[in-house]
Amino acid sequence: MTIALLSGLIIAIVLLVLLLAGLPISIALGISSLLAILPILNFNAAVLTAAQRIFSGISVFTLIAIPFFILAGNIMNKGGIAIRLINFAKVLSGRIPGAMAHTNAVSNMMFGAISGSGVAAASAMGSIIGPIAVKDGYDRDYMATVNIATAPTGLLIPPSNVLITFSLVSGGTSVAALFLAGYVPGILWGLSCMVVAFLIARKKGYQSSERVTPKQAIKTTIEAIPSLLLILIVIGGIITGIFTATEGSVVAVAYSLILSLFFYKTIKIKDLYDIYKDSAEMTGIIVFLIGVSSVMAWVMAFTGIPAAISNALLSVSTNHIVILLIINLVLLFVGTFMDITPAILIFTPIFLPICLGFGMSAIQFGIMITFNLCIGTITPPVGNILFVGVKVAKTTIENVMLKLIPYYVAIFVVLMLTTYIPNITMWLPTLMGYKK
Repeated sequence: MTIALLSGLIIAIVLLVLLLAGLPISIALGISSLLAILPILNFNAAVLTAAQRIFSGISVFTLIAIPFFILAGNIMNKGGIAIRLINFAKVLSGRIPGAMAHTNAVSNMMFGAISGSGVAAASAMGSIIGPIAVKDGYDRDYMATVNIATAPTGLLIPPSNVLITFSLVSGGTSVAALFLAGYVPGILWGLSCMVVAFLIARKKGYQSSERVTPKQAIKTTIEAIPSLLLILIVIGGIITGIFTATEGSVVAVAYSLILSLFFYKTIKIKDLYDIYKDSAEMTGIIVFLIGVSSVMAWVMAFTGIPAAISNALLSVSTNHIVILLIINLVLLFVGTFMDITPAILIFTPIFLPICLGFGMSAIQFGIMITFNLCIGTITPPVGNILFVGVKVAKTTIENVMLKLIPYYVAIFVVLMLTTYIPNITMWLPTLMGYKK
């Protein structure tokens, strides 16, 4: 038995057993990686190697961007921007049949992008828009499905911590290029769901909202501009090279603090302790995950596991269309039971070399893997956005699952377009001078 096969079996079996036993994914990753080193090194050397890899894995300057973007997102989540974005979304989509559903979708795209959290978007928009829509005669489950289906768009539309994580694990793919690449697929995801919501609304007879007067539209837009400027300032600064992604994350924190404390006045100084505490806890989880996954990445690289998997896939077919479809199906399956960050950390070293071999850009692959795993957030059994969306809508998973199927189909179509048409992801990065 080759070292690659032996180490791969140890990682797969131990990881699966530990996850089924209920251990946190970070602990399971660390233990399975350590055990996989033992056929190569003695125990003392294995422990020292694992510790060294954890330290080197988190000693990356770009990683500083993640805690700051998390902090900025938490400040904005509690800073009262949701209702302003909702009102602005009404201006954009209020005249379309099923207007409240479209308002929800547009709000999720904007709020998710600003906060960087699909769960926060589903919670905020579902709890605010849902009750209003039900009171206006909309079906509760209809609104829940729209909210659930569109909440993950903010994980693709930057700023996105998931894309920063991919940049780290892929060997330094440009964060700015990844941010640019996420716009079109993220917007297409949201628009495809809006088409489904429109067709269902026509069938159910849901009407458009009352016409917004020009005066109201101007007032609402002005109120939303300060929140929307966060995206323009941070992403614009990163893309144009005024500052790095790490520096941009600090700018995001400073801007969101000023906006929430002094402009909207929705956060008080005493609220900051809880915000900092929540951000520190979330940061600790993510950073530890990145550290232990570095051990697994080293084991896989040292033993040649990615090459072995690549050879196995190529033995099935040498057609890149077939191989990419298989990779997508594997990632879709993985996403149903594993959170995005650990899945990115585990499967990027495995599948990225294969896709690069077919001529796919690392930027396009980053969007493809993120897209796949975002779908997992709205599918059982571990879909956190699905569970949050159901909870805030005061309905059940059984009630919404069948009604989500048309949205799954629409999202899958966009995934296939993103996979097989490079320009969907590469158009904006190429336009801004980033090489494929």
